[in-house]
Amino acid sequence: MKYCKLAVPVVKWVGGKRQLLTEINRYIPEKISTYYEPFVGGGAVLFSIQPNKAIINDINEELINLYMVIKEKPEELIQELETYKNNSEEFYKVRSLDREEEVYNKLSDVERAARMHYLNKTCFNGLFRVNSSGQFNAPFGNYKNPNIVNKMTISAVSKYFNNANVVFKCGDYADSIKQARKGSFVYFDPPYDPLSDSSNFTGYTKGGFNKNEQERLKSICDNLDSKGIKFLLSNSSTQFIKDLYNSYNVITVKAKRSINSDGDNRGEIDEILVRNYD
Repeated sequence: MKYCKLAVPVVKWVGGKRQLLTEINRYIPEKISTYYEPFVGGGAVLFSIQPNKAIINDINEELINLYMVIKEKPEELIQELETYKNNSEEFYKVRSLDREEEVYNKLSDVERAARMHYLNKTCFNGLFRVNSSGQFNAPFGNYKNPNIVNKMTISAVSKYFNNANVVFKCGDYADSIKQARKGSFVYFDPPYDPLSDSSNFTGYTKGGFNKNEQERLKSICDNLDSKGIKFLLSNSSTQFIKDLYNSYNVITVKAKRSINSDGDNRGEIDEILVRNYD
């Protein structure tokens, strides 16, 4: 049962799954006691299936804060967003707030959520990107009419969050699934293994996700499998990832990707879905 048909991703996110939902939804178990999504990002799968009980996590503090504000203070968030303007002067003024720690730390949770939402809607390509100091550094997008207020979607997502049992976590992905038991279902959408050195993107946090992390994630999947907990994982179709998960069910799907440093490499590419069940 869907709590709200209008609940869709609030923000654009690198590697978002909206265009792969048809493929992914084919493999979602019919019965789920608790849904876990340790790398929730834009939440396309979460909002598509709208489970009754969910534990969602992301290492990005600003994203989780936005979701919590949408749940608890949607009207305040909408009112704050209505004060923003779509021009470069406003954009760079808002973007610069995280350069001054004392100023930024005084922002309320609503102000921080509105800032993130505004920057996501008005920056180039909707790309949430930070530098090594954790400061937002994507440029102004110069779009004619971005949906800054996004009232309908914010209200719909808030309705789902409040009508279902959705728990928010912000931290290491492994910690967020420690309570998973048989009957639970875990969907992993980690930062992808790069197809090449130039295509690597880890700028949504000031950390990174290298091959050691991919291997750690595989061991966590093995642990879930040993407990009889179903998982589904998305990743890029690199030989490294295919070899890593060769003991599981692996299928190739086609995905269109618009964020790439090389314009010639934008378009349809192979990705894989990995699962430990039929």
